[in-house]
Amino acid sequence: MTTELRMLRPEEWDGWFGKVELAFGGPGEAPEERSLWQELTEAERSIAAWDDGEVVGTAGAFSFGMTVPGGASVPAAGVTMVSVQPTHRRRGVLRSMMRRQLDDVRERGEALAVLTASEGAIYGRFGYGAATLEMRLEVDTVRLAPPELPGADGVRLRLADPVKALADCERVYARTVPARPGMLARQPGWERLAVLDPERDRGGKGKLQCVLAEVDGEVRGYARYAVEPRWNNEGPHGAVRLRHIVAPDPEVYVALWRYLFGIDLTSSVAVPDLPADDPVLHLVADMRRCGIRLRESAYVRPVEVGAALAARTYQRPVDVVLDVADAFCPWNEGRWRLTGDEAGAVCERTTDAPDLALSVRELGSAYLGGFTLSSLAAAGRVRELRSGALRAASVAFASDTAPWLPHGF
Repeated sequence: MTTELRMLRPEEWDGWFGKVELAFGGPGEAPEERSLWQELTEAERSIAAWDDGEVVGTAGAFSFGMTVPGGASVPAAGVTMVSVQPTHRRRGVLRSMMRRQLDDVRERGEALAVLTASEGAIYGRFGYGAATLEMRLEVDTVRLAPPELPGADGVRLRLADPVKALADCERVYARTVPARPGMLARQPGWERLAVLDPERDRGGKGKLQCVLAEVDGEVRGYARYAVEPRWNNEGPHGAVRLRHIVAPDPEVYVALWRYLFGIDLTSSVAVPDLPADDPVLHLVADMRRCGIRLRESAYVRPVEVGAALAARTYQRPVDVVLDVADAFCPWNEGRWRLTGDEAGAVCERTTDAPDLALSVRELGSAYLGGFTLSSLAAAGRVRELRSGALRAASVAFASDTAPWLPHGF
């Protein structure tokens, strides 16, 4: 059997997405969620692999801007909906789709591709490196006192309809985007994904709620959550299932957390995804009562090494020659001289002797500052070819703020 790759036609979306649902298992998306994914899908960026009139493979991409160290927003392809039907495994379908997609990303002038992986081992061979961590918490609100901070009492909190509050919440979210590497500037419509609340998917939780935090009449933060009621012989021990909490100002952030600690009939706040350096860990008396768990989140691939490295800034002055291996995108292969500092950077081809040797995968892992070149070298993934080059470059690549992907796609 042979497969044909081609761009998705809009009228083919329903069958194409059905194959995605089939590959990932489960009952499929609720109708309202399915409808929104159809609106958000960029058909011209979506690939279908066909065999005898049937879709056997899928891959898509969304157009984002990703914040990089220094605060710039770099055009990035958000790789999504990648699947191969079980009848066509190990026949090169995935490889051919990745090849087509990365060629297209390059033609569009996007220096980066980013994805979240259903299985972490899949994408390294295509040059993607784990670049951010997400922190999951289950905060014991019985044994821990609510956070306190001077000024938090001046924040006004009010409950709002999650859908009607979208515009206010999106303005707050937009304020946070330049401040942290990994954040996504997104197209209109994405904010609606955050408030989808199909009744069949609640799993015993109540309706989605939204609390807005205001200062001088302006919305400065928000939290979205649902309450999961639970009871035993001792009484109520419900859980607050926090979906999002966003507030650029410390006083507002504390006010929101204090509110969440005080919700009646609950004894914990469960959070699925926060930055690894989230300040809530310093707002409680005992981190051990927060049930901290870390896992990788975003995988980053430099599609154009020179453009990607020149787009970010560096914590310390850096002048290093990188010998980059990239068999899948050979235009990146070879030596690149990176010079830069906190003001900007230049990255160009060179014939000078290399200082460090690494693959594009390791470059992706270090790119946002979430993983250090030194830690990758300790794992044998980066080789120092000039004494002292590793430490200097590792410090330069670091980020003062932990990178974080704010949501999946």
